Parts: sequence; structure tokens; C-alpha cells
Amino acid sequence: MTAVIFDMDGTLLDTERIYQKYWNIAAKEQGYSITEEQMLLFRSLGRSFAIKLMEELTGDKEAYDKIRNNRKRLMEPIMDESDIPLKPTVEEALQKLKKNGFITAIATATEVKRAEEYLGRAGIREYFDEILSTKQVSLGKPAPDVYLYACEKLGVKPEDTFAIEDSPNGIRSAAAAGCRTIMIPDLTEPDDEMRSLIEYSKPTLMEAVEYMMRKDY
Repeated sequence: MTAVIFDMDGTLLDTERIYQKYWNIAAKEQGYSITEEQMLLFRSLGRSFAIKLMEELTGDKEAYDKIRNNRKRLMEPIMDESDIPLKPTVEEALQKLKKNGFITAIATATEVKRAEEYLGRAGIREYFDEILSTKQVSLGKPAPDVYLYACEKLGVKPEDTFAIEDSPNGIRSAAAAGCRTIMIPDLTEPDDEMRSLIEYSKPTLMEAVEYMMRKDY
């Protein structure tokens, strides 16, 4: 039986735009000059990698934590009070996968408790057999750890598993684990590197589901 492992923010939930908005505000409030394009590099990026990259950009080894803590302070009260928006066709696509017997899981950089909350508030928690976080493994994305862990938890081989991602760091993580990687672009389109790592790319999850059902072998 084929498994599908999903990233959450930007892939299922239309929340990445909110994160990016407050990352940029938080950086400016802390006095750092980081472009919006540079900030996109941090999508799904594991903490150890993010600290190093932020130091390279700012010259301050504490910059990432300063910005991240400020971003959480600014954004989390808003997220707690707002609806959690879904990306197009998500619920219908998940229904189709479950109806056809696919095993499903989440592999997110968000901690499990908050991921459970967001998925529940968005009305799609019931569609997932496992909710897993990079907080449960040694290295976050783009390292393969979380996808290897997810495959182990689901009892499947990476080569028999589809991974659905929206960001370059997520794509690198899933591909490094040996998963059959699909990109649903959110804030950036696939470049040459991404095209070399993915099996398929379309704008909506339903298009990806229809492809997986044709290629389920």
C-alpha cells in the first residue's frame, strides 16, 4: 500500500505567506537588513542550518533566535485568533486519497502539538495516520531525517512513498530520504535544481493526487 507524507505550511495550509510576513517584520524590528528573497531561504529550514545561514547574512550568531522569538511574539496571538486557511483543493484531495486506501502522514517543522491544533482548526486532522515533526529527529530539513522517521513510523519504504512539498528545503529533505517527491509550488516555482529532484509538479494537490493514483506502483 502506498503512503503519502505531506509538509504542512504552504503545502496543505495557506499559512506560509503569514509566516513570511512576520519573519520580515520581526527582522526589521530587530534592526537587521534582510531582503524578502533572502528570507524565503528559511522556509522549512531546520534550526541548526537556519542559525548558520542567518549568521552568514547578518554577521550575528544570535540573529536567528532574536528574529524568531520576535516573530513568534508578533504572530502567534494572531494565529490563535484567526481561521487556518487551506490551500486550493486540499480537503477534496485528502478525501480521495483516504477513500482509495492511501496511508498518510504529516512531516512538518512545526511542533506536533501546534500542528495537531492547526490541522484540527482547518478541519483536516482526521485524514492523517501520523503527525510527525522535525523536533522529533536530530536534524531538520533539508536533512532527510524527518522523512526517514516518517517512513519508519508508517512501516513503508521511502521508494514506495510519495512526499508532497512546496519549498526547496522540503524538496531536498524528501529527495535525500529517497521518497518520490512532488512539488506543489507556493511562494516560489521550481528551478533547475528542484526539477532534478522532483518526480512531478502541479499547482494543486488534487492534480498531484490524480497523478499519484495513476502512478501507484
